[in-house]
Amino acid sequence: MRTRHFALVLGAAALACLPGARPVLAQEPTDALLQLTAMAQPLQLEDLEAPALDAPIPQAPRPAQKPAPRITATQRGEASWYGPGFFGNRTASGEVLRPGTLTAAHRTLPFGTKVRVTNLWNGRSAVVRINDRGPFSGARLIDLAHGAAQELGLVASGTAQVKLEVLQ
Repeated sequence: MRTRHFALVLGAAALACLPGARPVLAQEPTDALLQLTAMAQPLQLEDLEAPALDAPIPQAPRPAQKPAPRITATQRGEASWYGPGFFGNRTASGEVLRPGTLTAAHRTLPFGTKVRVTNLWNGRSAVVRINDRGPFSGARLIDLAHGAAQELGLVASGTAQVKLEVLQ
């Protein structure tokens, strides 16, 4: 049945493309169609309901926003990073160091403290969680895990001047 129908449609399309061919109507008007159109009432503009132009546009409710974290302390100094050679080892807090984590080592801040670290050379910042102790080299302020160092753009340079903001 489908094949026969397809062949008829294809044949009609081919005939319609011939030069001088008259377009074929899909349906000739029947008596029932003529009776329905005679009974139809013309549509009046007063019958249509339009929204008021000054009506407020309905909006979806916005999700509640968390208040911005409060900064309890600020420090400036040099940051370095550590990673590939230490992946899989346990940090001072007992966690396993994994690639891509936004964690850091600090000498005195309690484990679990959130710190916003801003690279002062390029303006990039990331919020990290303290889960290790260090750095133990020079006068460095913080040692960032590899993921945090990538976010801040200091993997290539190895170190950078940073600003720490301890968040509550």
